[in-house]
Amino acid sequence: MASASDVHLPFPILIGDIGGTNARFALLLDAFAEPKQFPVIPTGDFASIDEAMQVSILDKTSVRPRSAILAIAGPIQGDAIPLTNAGWVIRPKEMLKNLDLADILVINDFEAQALAAAALGDADREQIGPGTIRPAASRVVLGPGTGLGVAGLVHALHSWLPVPGEGGHVDMGPRSARDEAIWPHLETIEGRISGEQLLCGRGIVNIYNAVCAADGRPADLTDPAAVTGAAFAGTDPAASETVSLFATYLGRLAGDFALIFMARGGVFLAGGIPFKILPALRKPEFRIAFEDKAPHSALLKSVPTFVMTHPKAALSGLAAFARAPRNFGVAMEGRRWRS
Repeated sequence: MASASDVHLPFPILIGDIGGTNARFALLLDAFAEPKQFPVIPTGDFASIDEAMQVSILDKTSVRPRSAILAIAGPIQGDAIPLTNAGWVIRPKEMLKNLDLADILVINDFEAQALAAAALGDADREQIGPGTIRPAASRVVLGPGTGLGVAGLVHALHSWLPVPGEGGHVDMGPRSARDEAIWPHLETIEGRISGEQLLCGRGIVNIYNAVCAADGRPADLTDPAAVTGAAFAGTDPAASETVSLFATYLGRLAGDFALIFMARGGVFLAGGIPFKILPALRKPEFRIAFEDKAPHSALLKSVPTFVMTHPKAALSGLAAFARAPRNFGVAMEGRRWRS
């Protein structure tokens, strides 16, 4: 077993959730303090994460963090880590020197969301449909936002073990007659329709354009907010169908991952979109698609599904890990840099 000094990062700890569109930060003074939150930072407003952290965080507090735990949207390989859906490249060795830090740990952003699935209480999530959490059972997090993140959370050896990956890029295919009419009009990537081609911001527009093309009507809406806004206002039938299909496709994929991880501890929807389309997820389509997994429909009926309603769930997960890292089996090899 690693010693306490090998596992714990020194306080104060700056924790950050770095997405494709926004970066969220908080400062954890010690293991008992509540995180001090900072304003959300649009990633496009700064040339680098070092500049963003210096100008927006370090210049605005007298507390000097000794270490940082950063959850980023992208694979972590080597000493230069590009974000998948943003222009920043994270260089931890340079950050140690530039920001006067002693210790930096970089993990996948959906590892942080998976940690949050173990850390959040009832007040920070809304259950959709039936099912009961089994306390030490595996969990899954799916996060439609700028992209589609997926992570598992497995309980073993008295620890929660986050399992990151690129699950948002699995194949998706048509199942219904309506799907068969829409599918030929969906925008593909090298001939593939992946989960992320449907279940993210641009996926909403992709579905909307395909619905309009299948019906031979003009696609008047060009951004996700316009589509969801028109759907809930009832002003555009194609937009209404788009949001319904989005909920259906999200239910299908969530059910697939529930089976993969045997997620009797629950499936958690994170990211910016599920909270915004909660009224659609409360309708039957999401759970019907989630449970429609013959011959295992009865199993899926027992698995609870939740929307994370905490505004900064990933930071909550990072804070839980920072306070008690031995409760979580977060891999550090190749992802931790010290001065």
